[in-house]
Amino acid sequence: MKEAELVSIKQRLIRKVNGSTSSPLYDILSVEEPLEIRISYSTGANSIQKNISVTMRTPGDDPELAVGFLFTEGIITSCDDVKKVHHTGMDCASQKENIVLVELAENFIPPLQQSDRNFYTTSSCGVCGKSSIQSIKTVNAFCNLEKPQLNLILGVLYELPQKLRAAQNDFSATGGIHASALFTMDGELLFLREDVGRHNALDKLIGAALSNSMLPLNQHILLLSGRASFELIQKAAMAGIAIVAAIGAPSSLAVDLAEEFDMTLIGFLKEGRFNIYHQSCSHSCTDGK
Repeated sequence: MKEAELVSIKQRLIRKVNGSTSSPLYDILSVEEPLEIRISYSTGANSIQKNISVTMRTPGDDPELAVGFLFTEGIITSCDDVKKVHHTGMDCASQKENIVLVELAENFIPPLQQSDRNFYTTSSCGVCGKSSIQSIKTVNAFCNLEKPQLNLILGVLYELPQKLRAAQNDFSATGGIHASALFTMDGELLFLREDVGRHNALDKLIGAALSNSMLPLNQHILLLSGRASFELIQKAAMAGIAIVAAIGAPSSLAVDLAEEFDMTLIGFLKEGRFNIYHQSCSHSCTDGK
């Protein structure tokens, strides 16, 4: 078993009930642990360190998660804003590294005062739809970029769920984890990240793309393993993603946001069928013939 898999899953002795009989069995569970994201920066004479967020996540790809989170929340705008990312400190009881420190570049002061806690980390945060969309626009560097003309080929779309499942190591072992996957328009899998939190999985993926200087992702397809919530579409918009497909359903506010940013949003993508909730005026959908 790979080292990454060892930290993301664990075995637990359970009892499996079948009809009126039961038997002991070792089951494999997805690991869930808190991660504290901190930043440090200098204002000249002073060195400042701030705790930004605590999120429940699956260990693994923590630096990508931290960088992706800071980007999708508008605290950094590129990988040039980051000098170093590393774990710091260790929980003495568990001997686990659950704190990540992001050291920001020299002379870069993060715009924390304008963020107004624009951290849409739960679907029940109670934010107003319209004001939230306007807030996203104020920190989105790719909001006004011209969208390229893209053709979505049906055969490519239909193959994406199977490619996702084939690459989901943790899900196949536990059945209890979310994934975000980034594909080319030809259906080539570029990145896949998994986590117990769907927003963490997407932040990990965006962090990986940011670290590889790939943003904006306006010529790629994002596939979500579950439903498409407002927070996921918000994060996708921040990364310039123009096409989002989900295995599950979108929420009403997710559709509103997709319309506002003219993003193509597909739901219930299965083998041979899907629903289009919004289609960008720059995108067409054909059978490829």
